[in-house]
Amino acid sequence: MRLLPCGDRALLAEFDSLERALAAHTTWNSTAHPGIVELVPGARTVLVRIDPNVTGLGAIEQWLMAHLPADEVSGLPSSGPKITIPVSYDGDDLAVVAEVWGCSLEAVAARHVATEWVCAFIGFAPGFGYLVPVDADLHPVPRRATSRPTVPPGSVALAAEYCGIYPRESPGGWQLIGRTTMSLWDADRDSPALITPGTRVRFETVNG
Repeated sequence: MRLLPCGDRALLAEFDSLERALAAHTTWNSTAHPGIVELVPGARTVLVRIDPNVTGLGAIEQWLMAHLPADEVSGLPSSGPKITIPVSYDGDDLAVVAEVWGCSLEAVAARHVATEWVCAFIGFAPGFGYLVPVDADLHPVPRRATSRPTVPPGSVALAAEYCGIYPRESPGGWQLIGRTTMSLWDADRDSPALITPGTRVRFETVNG
């Protein structure tokens, strides 16, 4: 782990893998240091925001080092809210994913539906959760060589080891496998984001 200062109120902890970053986030979050006001997970980082009236960066650095998770600690949340998302599997890049996975177009949908996913972190856009498989061995899917200038909202896509759903129209370079009518981000809801870190997601096939 490498710790980098981010101003006078935060440290950025860098790790060599997503698994180690999530394990650290899980461990630090469960230990709950009173001077830490927020822990923000990323692909290989955890941003640690502090209250300078309670503690200092030097003290927090020592605390973080002393509370690194053991190697066997899993970074995936063991529990969290569960949602099911209906998907029409008619994405423009189904054939690309089928070739990568060595299966038929129908099998891409079947494998995606059979997998339980968990949100590791949020990024790219409000409500865009980076989902990883809980217990499945899916071959990483490469990003498109050229990003699309416009991806419709609700598009379900794959890139690297992640699955994501575009919450609104935006450019994007992930491989599109389907679409959902569910709203991923609604500022008028009590909790605007449908998916947050720790949310468990299952997909189901719908027609149309």
